[in-house]
Amino acid sequence: MKKQTFAAPRTPNKKAARLFEHWQLIAVFLILYDLTVVTGSYFLALWLRYDCRFSMIHWEYMLAWLKFAPIYAAVSILVFWRAHLYQSMWRFASYVELERIAISSLILGIFHILGITLLFERMPITYYILGIVIQFLLTLAVRFGYRFILLERGKRAKTMLNAAASRVMLIGAGSAGQMILRDLHETDKISDRVMCIIDDNSNKWGRYIDGVPIVGGRDDILLNAEKYKIEKIFLAIPSSSPTQRRDILDICKETGCELKILPGVYELVKGNITANAMKDVAVEDLLGREPVKVNMDEIYQFISGKTILVTGGGGSIGSELCRQIAKHNPKQLIVFDIYENNAHAIGLELKDKHPDLNLEVLIGSVRDSRRINQVFAKYKPDVVYHAAAHKHVPLMEDSPCESIKNNAIGTYKTAYAAMVNGCKRFVLISTDKAVNPTNIMGASKRLCEMIIQSFDRKIRDGKSADLSPLFTHTEDADGNMLGMTPADFKPVTDFVAVRFGNVLGSNGSVIPRFKEQIAKGGPVTVTHPDIIRYFMTIPEAASLVLQAGTYADGGEIFVLDMGSPVKIDTLARNLIRLSGLKPDVDIKISYTGLRPGEKLFEEKLMSEEGMRTTPNRLIHIGSPIPFETDEFLQQLQQLMCAAYDGQDAKIRDLVGSVVPTYHPAGEHGSEDKGEAYAQQMEQVRQKALVH
Repeated sequence: MKKQTFAAPRTPNKKAARLFEHWQLIAVFLILYDLTVVTGSYFLALWLRYDCRFSMIHWEYMLAWLKFAPIYAAVSILVFWRAHLYQSMWRFASYVELERIAISSLILGIFHILGITLLFERMPITYYILGIVIQFLLTLAVRFGYRFILLERGKRAKTMLNAAASRVMLIGAGSAGQMILRDLHETDKISDRVMCIIDDNSNKWGRYIDGVPIVGGRDDILLNAEKYKIEKIFLAIPSSSPTQRRDILDICKETGCELKILPGVYELVKGNITANAMKDVAVEDLLGREPVKVNMDEIYQFISGKTILVTGGGGSIGSELCRQIAKHNPKQLIVFDIYENNAHAIGLELKDKHPDLNLEVLIGSVRDSRRINQVFAKYKPDVVYHAAAHKHVPLMEDSPCESIKNNAIGTYKTAYAAMVNGCKRFVLISTDKAVNPTNIMGASKRLCEMIIQSFDRKIRDGKSADLSPLFTHTEDADGNMLGMTPADFKPVTDFVAVRFGNVLGSNGSVIPRFKEQIAKGGPVTVTHPDIIRYFMTIPEAASLVLQAGTYADGGEIFVLDMGSPVKIDTLARNLIRLSGLKPDVDIKISYTGLRPGEKLFEEKLMSEEGMRTTPNRLIHIGSPIPFETDEFLQQLQQLMCAAYDGQDAKIRDLVGSVVPTYHPAGEHGSEDKGEAYAQQMEQVRQKALVH
């Protein structure tokens, strides 16, 4: 049986069926129109010359016009065709088309003057002038009239839609502001409508840009936001300093409007100034300080060609360290973390951005001596950034033994593995909570600093054999768990610590918590109306850690200058305002009281510590506080045993005996002492900046 086939139905080709395209029909219409115009314009000029009375026109002039009209019409159509006046898309007519019409009219005017004068008759002067002008205006009118009609039609449509558009105040009447305004005035941009412009240049006040009034300076923001019923404010001054932006934003956030800002001056340089380039105002925009700058050449020279290990590499600080290290051409980057999801995520990100990066992502705990030594023995890292730690203060107060095991003992085991495997530099990520700690987490980080200083001191004194591996299993008593004894190596490791405060957006930061509470409608919970903290962005903190690592000589505690402290209550209120809401009106703020181990003030240096400067004015060096190293190492062994035995009741007393500056929250005078230390620290910082 023959297989039956069915042909697909043919779709009529409408384009092929047409004799002429639409633009060709328009061209035919324009040719007919131009034939009428070029001949009629000069007749009209002659008629006007004789006071609009046909009977008064001299017959020789009329005869000359009639004879020359066919010649002139043919030449005119040819000139217009060569000038592409029949092929242009007149809905998009611009200055180029205007220029072509003007030049064509001038050429034809000269031709008409010479042609009719030489061939037939010298005409009146007004005939030549009026003929050229009338022809130019009529030729221009039909073409640009089409564009004008389309624009007016679009304006009417946009006016109808503007009722639903957001009312915008634009701050900045410079180049960036004009680009934003032009972008918003395009036909398809109907979601936002600029109602007024603010600029501090008084010379611009009372004037207009594209029909929008410049109503005043920053002092007029609140008044005009209410007058024009503003819903959004766009800050388009990319060249302004952080302090200037903060001052303007401080006024803007009082309006309750949604705030957006241009990322930076580089947008203007690249020509990327559009409404879509605007970003939401972040909390760091309100800090009002210059962004941290580091010497990238120093970091590149230090990292390039080296094997780098980052413990806690999946965390907020650790992952940012990995991102910045990956940019500086390391020989190999090793991400070590106990939480596989974070480690996997940063591993995928780094592979996508740096496909040629020699990357290893490893899972393990710094508390596991065997595992951490396996990593060091196999990969032989040159530099270690030790970011692995428990950081959540209230949780560590509830589980103090875990804080000691992970932070202090984990640091010792990682440092020991680094020392015996020939690591060149070990950089501990510490915290300002280690200064006069009132909680077990801060005390455990102070223990970490003391461990680093002990390793450095023993190595410098040639007594590294006194540093023995910490163990809890009796079968490891001979040190076999590490595969070597202290006599088998000559230590070359420089041990240093870097101390900084809270990091905006990091794991455990108050910012994500506040945003969640605002999204739910509140209340926003603040522990105390007077609590203050130092803040820095994650990239800033990571870059300063990398730079501090290049300055290391051994035993230093580098202190990052984080500027002035910020009240957490002010931070919460700013976040509410940035969300377009009013604190205590739309979103309630609730004060819950200080949490276990929390204090009002955080300090960056202990009062006993001095401060030396480095080539980077934001990185300082605290002089080590002397302590008896041998006694400390014995006490550390006791702490480890108590922690692994789960002696929560005893561990705080033991920590207090090892860390003299540890004063648990609730002890009499601890907050007064914290405030005094904060004042002393600020005085030391100011002196260092002067020198």
